[in-house]
Amino acid sequence: MLRLTLPMNEATRLSLRAGDRLLLSGVIYTGRDAAHQRMVDALQKHENPPFSYDGSLIYYTGPSPAKPGRPIGACGPTSSYRMDPFALALMPAGLRIMLGKGPRGKAFRDALVKQAAVYLVVTGGIGALLSKRVLSAATVAYPDLGAEAVYRLEVVDFPAVVAYDAVGGNLYGDLDD
Repeated sequence: MLRLTLPMNEATRLSLRAGDRLLLSGVIYTGRDAAHQRMVDALQKHENPPFSYDGSLIYYTGPSPAKPGRPIGACGPTSSYRMDPFALALMPAGLRIMLGKGPRGKAFRDALVKQAAVYLVVTGGIGALLSKRVLSAATVAYPDLGAEAVYRLEVVDFPAVVAYDAVGGNLYGDLDD
């Protein structure tokens, strides 16, 4: 198990290999389909992104409302393949670490290697448990999107596994072809 701090430096990102088990601490950002569309639109208009992509991780989740005394509700991963078209535009802009669930398409995997990026996964169905790893949560962009807004989460020991690494390693093997 590797304990890593976010944002992540390039050397650490490049050292990750498919199958590595991680415990992430630091800041992660969230975003789903609607937020990704807006980030791509902003990129095309040469506007600033909602957060610095350099070393940052985006987690594909739409958290549920927080219960009293908690910073966030359940925050399980969403199926990542839906973000493939957006990721193809955002990786060249500097987004190099993504977290979600499930395999990705070939075009995404090819771009991941070209951009020396990594894709991490977390088990689906454990959103309530994952929320216990979140110390704080704040909306940073697109509040009108509700759960699909971009949130800044401070996490400690947030579990993840490297599914695709920057050199073409693939945890899923033939399952995603």
